[in-house]
Amino acid sequence: MKVYKQWHDEKMNFCSETMVYFSQCTENKVLSLHELLKMTSDIATEDFNQRDMSTHVLRKYNYAFLVSRTAFRFHRMPKENEEIVLETWEEKNDPLQFVRAYEIRNKDGEKLVSGLSKWILIDTELRKILPVKNYTLRPPVSFESEHDCLSCGKIIVPENISLIGEHKVGYSDIDANGHTNNSRYAAFMMDCLPSKYHDIAFTDFRINFSKEAMIGEVLKIYAAFEDDNKKITVVGKVGDSVSFESELYW
Repeated sequence: MKVYKQWHDEKMNFCSETMVYFSQCTENKVLSLHELLKMTSDIATEDFNQRDMSTHVLRKYNYAFLVSRTAFRFHRMPKENEEIVLETWEEKNDPLQFVRAYEIRNKDGEKLVSGLSKWILIDTELRKILPVKNYTLRPPVSFESEHDCLSCGKIIVPENISLIGEHKVGYSDIDANGHTNNSRYAAFMMDCLPSKYHDIAFTDFRINFSKEAMIGEVLKIYAAFEDDNKKITVVGKVGDSVSFESELYW
């Protein structure tokens, strides 16, 4: 089996080689949306691991990072068996959120995916959000750059959303933080989309997380389809509470 490399470059951007495996792909033989979210979350975690800020270290301080917002632009979705390089780096934080950027390229340097994410720091015992200034395990980040993707801003939900499906959160949806893993919400929404949208090559995706869906709860999926504007808005709710809001563009 080929051994893939990981390294921090001269700018301290974290880079990781890998391949898009069969099990990570849709029937169209491209990387699935939920596997992309899983992949980018994992590389962020590994960046911290290799800078002595592993989840084990964070737990000593009752810290956990949770993704709050994510946006991706798909220049071309990575294909089955394609070798790729994921790159991620931290940027100057917002007042209440940490900021992290991503790029995925193939081995020839072609840009495939650009992304941006925002994260919150929580106290795992008190179950409350902490100010970013509380995080002192590494110096504050001052770097900022332009991003080749949509912003991670507020998503405006149309009034004409309708129920398209539901998912009962199960054991396999929960990660090592005891939360529904952020990548699973993308799987829930894609499972509920009508089949005519499965073959669309989406160009942009945004998702905002509001309230976690807990194990055993039923997450109801609502959507508004704007084919003329090439846009789908998808919302997940538990009862009357919004769990996530998202947009897909093509």
